[in-house]
Amino acid sequence: MTTSQELRSEIAAMPSWLRRSIGKASEISTVQRIIKQRQIHTICEEGRCPNRGECYSQKTATFLLMGPTCTRSCAFCQVDKGHAPMAVDEEEPYKVAESVKLLGLRYVVLTSVARDDLADGGAGHFVQTMETIRQLNPETLIEVLTPDFWGGAGVGESGQKLRIAMIVNAKPACYNHNVETVKRLTGPVRRGAKYERSLAVLAMVKEIDASVMTKSGLMLGHGETQAEIIETMQDLRAVECDRLTLGQYMRPSLEHLPVQKYWTPAEFEELGKIAEDMGFSHVRSGPLVRSSYHAGED
Repeated sequence: MTTSQELRSEIAAMPSWLRRSIGKASEISTVQRIIKQRQIHTICEEGRCPNRGECYSQKTATFLLMGPTCTRSCAFCQVDKGHAPMAVDEEEPYKVAESVKLLGLRYVVLTSVARDDLADGGAGHFVQTMETIRQLNPETLIEVLTPDFWGGAGVGESGQKLRIAMIVNAKPACYNHNVETVKRLTGPVRRGAKYERSLAVLAMVKEIDASVMTKSGLMLGHGETQAEIIETMQDLRAVECDRLTLGQYMRPSLEHLPVQKYWTPAEFEELGKIAEDMGFSHVRSGPLVRSSYHAGED
């Protein structure tokens, strides 16, 4: 069987609940045109999110800062990796802010690839982009979805906390950092990341400013058990994580990790109820849920 045949076969085997309309082509093309003209990026496009049409129609988008190339090599992620990232575009904060204004976005999520090559891991660029968005769009709320800010020469816990503090002090509406998977599977799924380090990011946010809402998420389907998912949710609550997203991992290509299990909508609903009972203030749990799904409604 050829690679293309194998991929088509895998797509055909996906359960029906993972098939959905991508949304109105006009809404998607409008966003694509604006970001292409400004040579900026959204994770909606780079990650081929199945919900991008719906989010665009609800005036929400997730911008990918500092280029499309990551210095990490997570085995599940669609984002480009494996070669040197491009230089940071100093005009990107204005380009993003201008795009927010043109699109009339009410809620914006700022994320980035990991930039372990930068002196501050890109934390300053997050802050600059937040400030510029607010100058042009004072009513728009901003959520951040950051890497762990651990990478780079000589960066320890104190350096990591300084980077996180830069962003927390800029007062995002929500600070998101995804654990992505359970502790046992972090090594093979999130190469270069550590489970405890991700929990520490969320704990540091609360230490710096307890009023800032925190969020994390998992992509299910890597071989985790329900007991491991519940344990992870307990670990997140232990660091006072406020919000949670649970979604189904879908293999971007044959070069990525294969799906071990398709969790059913009923199983997602059950996990969502367990999370709510644990005390998460907002829970999104479903096969097509992603980190920024309906983020503005929270």
